[in-house]
Amino acid sequence: SLSLSDLTARVPHPIPFNLYDPFGFSKNRSEAAKADGLIKEINNGRLAMIGIIAFLQEQKLEGSVPLLKGVVSHYDGEPMAPFGTFFSF
Repeated sequence: SLSLSDLTARVPHPIPFNLYDPFGFSKNRSEAAKADGLIKEINNGRLAMIGIIAFLQEQKLEGSVPLLKGVVSHYDGEPMAPFGTFFSF
């Protein structure tokens, strides 16, 4: 299996530092602890994406997310417009 250090050694990256640990706080941790921390970070990112989608869904279709009912206001626009082909400010 490939470790993060093996992958960064093989693939050049335009960012000169490690985005997972840019300040080197985990350099003294074991490989198992680093792998565990990486899994936690990935899962937290997934949960954050689910939360953002829940807010967008509640804004477009009121009552679709019961926990957010009345928390966010309705939005009539297109939330994905910034990702469209012809978007400009």
